[in-house]
Amino acid sequence: MLSKSVGIVVLTVWLYYRSVWPLVVLWPLGVWYYRGLESESMEIKKSEFLVQFKEAVQSMAASLHTGYSVENAVRETQKDMLLMYSKNEMICKELNFMVQQIQIKIPAEQIFEDFAKRVRLEDVRNFANVFAAAKRSGGDMIAIIQNTVNQIGDKIDVRREIDTILAAKRYEFKVMAVIPYVIIAYMLLSFPEFMDCLYGNMIGTGVMSVCLLVYLAAYAFGVRLVKIEV
Repeated sequence: MLSKSVGIVVLTVWLYYRSVWPLVVLWPLGVWYYRGLESESMEIKKSEFLVQFKEAVQSMAASLHTGYSVENAVRETQKDMLLMYSKNEMICKELNFMVQQIQIKIPAEQIFEDFAKRVRLEDVRNFANVFAAAKRSGGDMIAIIQNTVNQIGDKIDVRREIDTILAAKRYEFKVMAVIPYVIIAYMLLSFPEFMDCLYGNMIGTGVMSVCLLVYLAAYAFGVRLVKIEV
């Protein structure tokens, strides 16, 4: 992601200014773009983990339904997740750590509260809070877990529907974001004498700066349009 961000800034500076000095002013552009990529990557990882968490609590509910204690249900869930995912996946690492906590006799409600603090997801935090309250008061654990599965499943379904609807728009947005760069590059290669007046002088630099600002504003607006939180 870092190399991509640096590449975008360098390409932007070369196409819009054909000079090195604007890098001093435009380096925040690279930081902003990098943070955008990082945020997108985090959202993807969060969505993937939510699916894994749903499957984990489903496995836990099945174990509890067959008569396992909460602690043994966590152990069985860890085994099930290792059959489905690599041991390097986040859910497998978390379950492995939870099993280690069980072995040193940490209470189950404390284990789930710590788990929620580590992953920092609203659904996991809500599950941990309700689980802890039910564990202390003797509530129906299976019903609580099944309710969590249903809520997460609904959220995943809604997100998938939104992603399906927006997929074409996101692709169009990416294409439109590249077009200004393609046009400028084409003009520089095909009609260099026509473009020369836009470089190396105050008026040309001002015109290109205005064009860049308009492009950045349109890009930021487009990012907001194709990003919907669930």
